[in-house]
Amino acid sequence: MNTLATSKLRQETDMVIGNMTMVCLDSHRIPNTVFWFHGSPLNSSVGLLLMQLSAISIVSQLFNLLLRPLGQSSIVSQIFSGMVFGPSLLGHKWSMPKKLFPARGAMMIETIATSGLMFFLFAISVKMDPASMVRPGRKAMTIGLSVFFFTFLFSLSIAFILTRYVALETNLKDSLFFIAGSQTLTGFPVIACLLTELKMLNTNVGRLALSSSMLCDVLGISSTAVTISILGNNSGSALTPVWSILSAVALVAGIFCIIRPAILWAVKRAPNANLIDETFISIMFVVVLMVGFLSETIGQHYIFGPLVLGFVVPDGSPLGIALTSKIEALASGVFYPTYLAISGLRTNIFKVHSQGLWVVSIVVLFSCIVKIGAVMIPAAVYGDTPAREAIVLGLIMNAKGIVELMVFNLWKDAKVLSDEEFTLSVLSVIAVTAIITPLIKVLYDPSTQYIAIKRSTIQHSKREGDLRILVGIHSHENVPTIINLLEASHASQESNIAVIAIVLVELVGRTTPILVSHKPQYTLETTTSPRGHIINALSKYENRKGGWVTVQSFTSISPYVTMHNDICRLAVDKRANIVILPFHKQWDIDGTIGSVNRAIQSINVNVLETAPCSVGILIDRGMSTGSISLLTGRPLYHAAVIYIGGADDAESLAYGARMAQNRSVDLTVVWFILFGTEKTKDRKREAELINEYRKANVGNERFVIVEEMVKDGTGLASCINEMVDCFDLILVGRHHQQSPLLAAFGQWCECPELGVIGDMLASPDIASTVSVLVVQQQRTGGNSMQHATGDRDQLVHDVPYDEQARGSWSIAVDKS
Repeated sequence: MNTLATSKLRQETDMVIGNMTMVCLDSHRIPNTVFWFHGSPLNSSVGLLLMQLSAISIVSQLFNLLLRPLGQSSIVSQIFSGMVFGPSLLGHKWSMPKKLFPARGAMMIETIATSGLMFFLFAISVKMDPASMVRPGRKAMTIGLSVFFFTFLFSLSIAFILTRYVALETNLKDSLFFIAGSQTLTGFPVIACLLTELKMLNTNVGRLALSSSMLCDVLGISSTAVTISILGNNSGSALTPVWSILSAVALVAGIFCIIRPAILWAVKRAPNANLIDETFISIMFVVVLMVGFLSETIGQHYIFGPLVLGFVVPDGSPLGIALTSKIEALASGVFYPTYLAISGLRTNIFKVHSQGLWVVSIVVLFSCIVKIGAVMIPAAVYGDTPAREAIVLGLIMNAKGIVELMVFNLWKDAKVLSDEEFTLSVLSVIAVTAIITPLIKVLYDPSTQYIAIKRSTIQHSKREGDLRILVGIHSHENVPTIINLLEASHASQESNIAVIAIVLVELVGRTTPILVSHKPQYTLETTTSPRGHIINALSKYENRKGGWVTVQSFTSISPYVTMHNDICRLAVDKRANIVILPFHKQWDIDGTIGSVNRAIQSINVNVLETAPCSVGILIDRGMSTGSISLLTGRPLYHAAVIYIGGADDAESLAYGARMAQNRSVDLTVVWFILFGTEKTKDRKREAELINEYRKANVGNERFVIVEEMVKDGTGLASCINEMVDCFDLILVGRHHQQSPLLAAFGQWCECPELGVIGDMLASPDIASTVSVLVVQQQRTGGNSMQHATGDRDQLVHDVPYDEQARGSWSIAVDKS
């Protein structure tokens, strides 16, 4: 045999015999895969798989970058990444895509992708709350049932009309009812992924969509299981589907009655309540594979068992977090996009005919309209959902993705869908997703629900009125300084303080965000969790104040990227005057920065942009003595207000003036004045405000106003550096009126959310242990980031002008 013939025998060949493709493999081809032997790595199964995964991931990311500015979901990009290499685009005429995705490599990449998808959906189901699926709220249940049954009824009806009165091809006529039935599916994983991308998980619309889709999932999974049992009946016996359904019920019963108790028993016996042994994690992965195998054995889809198994795994800490943290990175980042790309790879737009296109388009469009109507009817009955939000909810319920693609691939493999119908089904997923995602963004902006139409600030509240403070707490380390600030805020019999405390916990190991309201703690919690310690500390402080301070405690468990929605929602519901959040940096006792959390910084920025009231960022620089000074009876707590001008400085001045009513607080207002601006309008307006506070605090020797005349920013920085060691707390506005004093500092601002002066006080270059509260006054009309200057409303209200002068005094220092 000559060399050429031997070489041909050693190569892998594809032969087409009739309608079957015979793939011949040669096991002795190692040199033929090595570049140095003039071979190609694509001749190796492993090399081919790695190249395919790399190509899909790269192209998917490129499409994502291109389509994201258009408001598109990532699922569109990932399906397109497969279509690029398939017969719809490059693979139609070019040979390179065919070499990259040959028939001999299809089995391996599909097996890898589907196995990874099984673990991906298992992780999704672990995060789900089964109680919300079987016991949703009345409104969510009504919407879920309405969407499922109306869509099912009307979609099949339009399919029946089309098949009855329109002359359709045989394949299209047979598969149209399946395509119409698939429109009923409302997959929870799909909606959860969409809401995560749109940052709407913990909005009112997002929560309602999640609850409604969970009920639809129960109905959808049940109907899909029945459909698969019928489609898998190859024996011709009428009893076979019945046995398949009964065996599916038995599998579910076994998971709930045998596997679930075993899991709970193992979790309780864990030596560390917060850690799960790696061996147990490995066992859980084996169990996932076993129930997947059992699902295939009884005639169900291999996803069925792992999906149900995920429901019985306790979500959150410790097991849910451990499992999802092990699975998500690889499954979500590689296998899930690969499966979507394979669906795109299997499409062929050249198989589509005009008749099939318009018929399927009518069914899909009609089903989408029915779903929106099915949401609006219950919304109109309950009457508490605006029409726009109902439309947005209907669009969300139309979301399509991995659940639909799994069903379409299953039907294609079962010969229910031909190449044309499969392509049309995949295109319908792309089209619906590409349309609804930008529409949702246009119609619904989560931040607009928090736009304030009334004043909700400290400055504009009644002087002797109650103060409502919402405090965000990330860890027990935030508690001492926050309690100290609350103590300085002067709760009295005439002016109570209502504290709304929200413990902020990152959502890990579950999909559904929750906002927990804790009952009033007349007795302390017995839990040993960090959250319990925080709530107990606040309860002790409330009991100590004898009714002058009330504390309502909440816990927000949500992703950091949307956690600000819970904060702003509570601020609206509880009519808070100010929201106080911890700074994202924590200082150690020696003055060095101990930790930095950029996610917390993102929360603070989002709250500053959307809050319906004033906002304060509290910087605690690890001062142990200052943190407990008011509670240990130290003679005086020294606070200062840095005043340059503007609405934010006016708010910090109002807060400081309230603190000055506390007999344990000594307040110094340091008013920085630019030399040569004594006769300007801004100077006169600020002088009026300062004089009103001076009159309001006549006779209060703990209230001092110091006027600092400075020439430039260097003098301002020098004065601030000299004063920081004299105080326990400094209040400063985030933004100030335009001034040459601040022009030189803007470009050096490391933390823009603090403003120029706040960033200076938070700098590690300042060796001080003073705590700082950076204040932003409420922005009205949606202008959250704009600085309001020249606002006459910033003057004090409720000031007793008829009070006689009783020795109020100020110090003017001229540094010129």
